[in-house]
Amino acid sequence: MIPAGERRARLEALFHRALAAVDAAAAVRGAVSRRNGELWIAGTLLRPGMRLRVLAVGKAAAAMAQALESEAGDWIESGLAITKEGYGVALEHVTLREAAHPVPDARSEAAAREALALVEDTGPEEVLIVLLSGGASSLLSCPAPGLTLADIARTTAVLLDAGVDIEALNAVRKHLSAVSGGRLARRGRAHRIEVLAISDVAGDRLDVLGSGPFAPDPTSYADALHAFDRADPQLRLPAPVLAHLAAGARGETEETPKPRDPVFARVRTTVLANNATALRAVGAAAAQDGWCPVILEEALGGEARIVGRRLGALAVAVASARPICLIAGGESTVRVRGSGKGGRSQEIALAAALELRGHDGSGILAAGTDGTDGPTDAAGAYADGETVERGRDRGVDAGAALAANDSYTFFAAEGGLFRTGPTLTNVRDVALLEIDPR
Repeated sequence: MIPAGERRARLEALFHRALAAVDAAAAVRGAVSRRNGELWIAGTLLRPGMRLRVLAVGKAAAAMAQALESEAGDWIESGLAITKEGYGVALEHVTLREAAHPVPDARSEAAAREALALVEDTGPEEVLIVLLSGGASSLLSCPAPGLTLADIARTTAVLLDAGVDIEALNAVRKHLSAVSGGRLARRGRAHRIEVLAISDVAGDRLDVLGSGPFAPDPTSYADALHAFDRADPQLRLPAPVLAHLAAGARGETEETPKPRDPVFARVRTTVLANNATALRAVGAAAAQDGWCPVILEEALGGEARIVGRRLGALAVAVASARPICLIAGGESTVRVRGSGKGGRSQEIALAAALELRGHDGSGILAAGTDGTDGPTDAAGAYADGETVERGRDRGVDAGAALAANDSYTFFAAEGGLFRTGPTLTNVRDVALLEIDPR
């Protein structure tokens, strides 16, 4: 049997290969180039003398802006980068702002109003470069007229606790915001808007990525109201939020710009990296190391504890003459039932541990590519067939921790927490499951 420490080290090395493949700064440098004094953005030549304005938003915003500065700094007239607190880097031509995620704070609103002013100030003779990555929805929070930031923060917290999926959550966010759902594109006057994106959404849906500030919005006020009903009609939501959405559903408030709106003729979006990029990189690395890689795209959808149980049960059931590495990607949800602390990847690992209990030859590492799993300092956690017993020896019970949504406390005691620090990228989550030959 492979020692747990060795198995964990191998899985962690594979996870870092995934991070390298979706490095946001490297992705931008690959899309922006200088040739004989000319500047190319995603394969398109900029007109000589054209000046750039830059708006970077998301967990990878600062790293992306820094990479753009390294290639096109002397073309940049001004810019703004808005990122999660602790995810900033030194910038020369672009102003850095840090704000809260996933629940917005006053800094989020102030930064969003700066972004709106930047977009409106960009002239028709300039190009607006937008560097977009996951986390932008919270970091770019500018309430619609009649609402407050507290209304949006409360609504976001309630929906997250209810385990609402990202699409439903974004439908709500877009209709509570003055900048999301294509509204920034509507407010801009730039000659051209080039969006370079690191995608953290299924199918790279541009209307969902960062709540689509520069993308047409296929959802409606009625869809936003329906999201509450699907989660729980009895959710306690701010009265102004419900009144605002109801007024929009009655046609009393202007809708977000829809597909075929001429405003989007000036917008071009290029996705530089996504979850599939990370999974393919791990698959290639695993094959080189002698594993049989099996890639399961979007396998992490659904409730985290159910996903973890399925992955653990699969590891127990599979028999193969070759070592297998299951490589799963996507983003699960956590339905909060207890008062514990944790995140979706830690909950996946804990649920898997209960299925793997007593079974030698398997281990799982589940983690977020942004380096932050829920409201914790861990990216995720590692578990294997001995995790439950290791926890019991250290005074923590895996089943009770899962019931209380307290995966962080369990793994902190047991030793399975996986920390990377801020990765400056974000392409959702990856779970790596090693199965030895048997």
